[in-house]
Amino acid sequence: MQSSTSPNDLSSQNTTPLAPNLLGLTPILLFVVLVVVTGLLTNDITAMPILVAFFISAGYGLCLNPKHHKQSFADKIQIFCRGGGDSNIILLVLIFLLAGAFYAVTIDIGARDATVNMALQFVPSAMILPGLFLICCFISFAMGTSMGTITALSPIGAGLAESLGLPVEMALGIVVGGAMFGDNLSFVSDTTIAATRTQGVQLKDKFKANLVVALPACLVTMLLLLGIDVDTSDLVEGGDYNAWRILPYLFIIGFSLSGFNVIAVLAVGIVTACAVGLWQDSFTLLSMMHSIQKGMGWMQDLAMIAITIGGIVALMHANGGIAWLIHRLTRKVSTKKGAEFSIAGLVSFLDITTANNTIAIVTAGPIAKDLNEKYGVDPRRTASLLDIFSCSFQGLVPYGAQLLSAAAVVGISPLAITPYCWYPMLIFVFGLIAIALNVPKFRQKSQDGLTQ
Repeated sequence: MQSSTSPNDLSSQNTTPLAPNLLGLTPILLFVVLVVVTGLLTNDITAMPILVAFFISAGYGLCLNPKHHKQSFADKIQIFCRGGGDSNIILLVLIFLLAGAFYAVTIDIGARDATVNMALQFVPSAMILPGLFLICCFISFAMGTSMGTITALSPIGAGLAESLGLPVEMALGIVVGGAMFGDNLSFVSDTTIAATRTQGVQLKDKFKANLVVALPACLVTMLLLLGIDVDTSDLVEGGDYNAWRILPYLFIIGFSLSGFNVIAVLAVGIVTACAVGLWQDSFTLLSMMHSIQKGMGWMQDLAMIAITIGGIVALMHANGGIAWLIHRLTRKVSTKKGAEFSIAGLVSFLDITTANNTIAIVTAGPIAKDLNEKYGVDPRRTASLLDIFSCSFQGLVPYGAQLLSAAAVVGISPLAITPYCWYPMLIFVFGLIAIALNVPKFRQKSQDGLTQ
């Protein structure tokens, strides 16, 4: 089901674009400096709270003015509020909260553990490493969260490595790679939601474009894993599982593939998970409500970050910073292909600096939208590129939440896992190939509309 209402462009904030101005771009540069310098001083790249860093950057942005023009502080506040209150941003907030509720309820009813155990029972011993990768792919695709998959399967991966006599870093790299598969492709992933919303395209169109990159990368990863010689004599089979508890994931996948609006998909998933949980006595009605609230709480920081980024982007747009960046990105670009490489480079750079692929997509989205219009890039391809390249680097940076969480399971350096994150490396390579070969090709441009 698709709404006929067209969303507002994130980059359109009812402000008149002014002359390119490097100073207008400095709020986001200040954010990068705050994160990097704090990380260097503390030897912990995650030491600086992201939301606080963005608020400091927003405060700094409110002190700036366009070239040859001074705005009142009240006018700047209005620009910031219009940016943060953009319809796309508010819809993102709503979707993030619902996605968090779905994650929490499915975990609390045991759906995640049931899915893991079911998958392990059906994987042949000779296919254990490719099987581990495929299990991670399926669970992350169903859940829409790489972190949930890594939390669930990192202990299993570490245990398999010990039983097989393989480096634990390799097993954890397999888990991270499979987790990033779903983070990139899932219909309820926050990166998918952010990419499609910022470009005004449908979930299924972005999914089709991503498959061209994800499928070859997945197949090559499987072949590499099949080539590893392992001794499977000491493996332990998965435990018992309750098939009813897997229903919420099946409903999510089924309704998403049927083309339902993402809000409706998440609502169906939450209702199904709650019904299964009550029927299976996994919780009471009151504890079910607490589970929903808990999941929404997990996403509150991300929601506030999205709102703050919307305001900062509006200020940068009004002060000529976005115009300057687009000019620098496109000054040597004369083709659609060049614009696509610029989009890929921008979102990759932002993910490396922020270590958060959703933030990178939300920040790069409005700029990518302008490049679409200037160079005729199909927004469906742009949404795919934003998600592919941000997820690639998110699965490689050792200071990102994904590798930090995986490394914490066995107390090793996350940097040791990076060389084994083959899938994120491969989607980067196949992403570049897709741009070079101009695949996939769409017959006509997608019309702006609410994502399905």
